[in-house]
Amino acid sequence: MKKASIFILFFIGFSLKSQAQESKVQWITVKSANLKCWECKERLDKYLIIENKSNMEGGIVQWKFFLLQGEIKLQYYPDRVTPDMIRTALNNAGFDADNELATEEAYKMLPQACKRADEGGGPQLRKPCHLEPLH
Repeated sequence: MKKASIFILFFIGFSLKSQAQESKVQWITVKSANLKCWECKERLDKYLIIENKSNMEGGIVQWKFFLLQGEIKLQYYPDRVTPDMIRTALNNAGFDADNELATEEAYKMLPQACKRADEGGGPQLRKPCHLEPLH
């Protein structure tokens, strides 16, 4: 009985210690001048799924788009991913991230709707693009 009690105490102590070492998730909100439409959201969503699995060790837990504001809010593990890594991933997908512009090559690959407003992208008069299209 004494051995079982010691084992249980050891197991409880070990599990509490491992939980304490695991970093808590954090949120970051990134503004993007060219993340305003449904098509942009779909493209970035697919990109982040692949990028998160292959290069970020699954460090991004989830993300939410706010297309009217041109923002994406991401939840991540700070021991696996940094805010700079997240911004770089967005830039590599063709999207501006806060003050950092998208990489030129990736930006050129975006459809016209996903370009910056000063280049004719984004919502057009009487053509809202932040809503999911009806199929």
